[in-house]
Amino acid sequence: MLDTYLDYNATAPLRDGVRRAMIDAMGPPANPSSVHGYGQRARLMVEDARASIARRVGSMPEEIIFTSGGTEANAMALRQPCSAMAISGIEHAAVLESAPSAHHLPVDAAGVVDLTALDDWLGQQPRGAGVAIMAANNETGVIQPMAEIAGITARHGAWLHCDAVQGLGKMPLDFSTMGVSSLALSGHKIGGPTGVGALVLKEGMPAHPLSRGGGQEKNRRPGTENLIGIIGFGVAAMLADPDVFEAHCRPLQQQLEHRLGAEAPDAVIFGQAARRLANTTSIAMPGRLAETQVMALDLAGVAISAGAACSSGKVRSSHVLEAMGAGDLAASAIRISSGWDTTANDIDRLAEAWLRLYKQGSSFNPID
Repeated sequence: MLDTYLDYNATAPLRDGVRRAMIDAMGPPANPSSVHGYGQRARLMVEDARASIARRVGSMPEEIIFTSGGTEANAMALRQPCSAMAISGIEHAAVLESAPSAHHLPVDAAGVVDLTALDDWLGQQPRGAGVAIMAANNETGVIQPMAEIAGITARHGAWLHCDAVQGLGKMPLDFSTMGVSSLALSGHKIGGPTGVGALVLKEGMPAHPLSRGGGQEKNRRPGTENLIGIIGFGVAAMLADPDVFEAHCRPLQQQLEHRLGAEAPDAVIFGQAARRLANTTSIAMPGRLAETQVMALDLAGVAISAGAACSSGKVRSSHVLEAMGAGDLAASAIRISSGWDTTANDIDRLAEAWLRLYKQGSSFNPID
């Protein structure tokens, strides 16, 4: 039975307070667009959640547009008109596939966007270009220098979108000072429910919804609001204090990386030279496929993932690590991501199971 969960970047466990709030809301019929008392009660719940999320990210409540998740929020943001589009080569598939013809900006070996390349590319474009760069990477945890990126884009008259799905609750976010035009957020990465997210859109910028057929969210995103999900997201945002998260997870990350580095000296931890989220470690075991490591740890009762955990469940080399120049090691990398319920014993259990596999020698399931 799995009892050590270290895949928070894929989805975080539903927080107890979130669960209680959602159950409490599953009572009277409630459509926030209705004018009667039931509807107005629901509307107040939606607006309370909107205000909670706005406080967490430093925006005005009216800049929050509720969506079905981070994927929809990214897709909406990237529909903004632009003269040309650039994204980093390490973006989540939600951004990569929403901008298939975009120019890919290189990153260095630590996974940090090349600011000179960004400046040079924007200098070759007419004003009004668009740029999309994530706050923190979902696989490596590497944090991008958003202040410097925002300064460059502003100087060239470009708009800047930031996928902050992994950053929310794990690092400080202040939309009012970040210099970005929009942020994508997701509920289930911070202990909220799946199926709800938000696009934070700078006041005055037009929204470009993916569908038509209703005036909800001030005509910016049609469809009856997911009331129960929105309530859960609001409570999760209230609980998602990045300072508390940092203080809890950073010592666990250091514990893990110190032990694995000492006992597996040829293992490679990606992004160590850069600022990273406190909960994320991407590590390659040379000679072992990521899939082998995931299965071995699963049998030992430990849940982790091979790179990103989205898509169909198929394990393939990480495009993030390939963009960082990892070469064959990209096929051997796993992602370990902790959270608020992770303990030092969980880290020890993971390390012991991983090191058992490591010490079996390269003859076990070698990479061809």
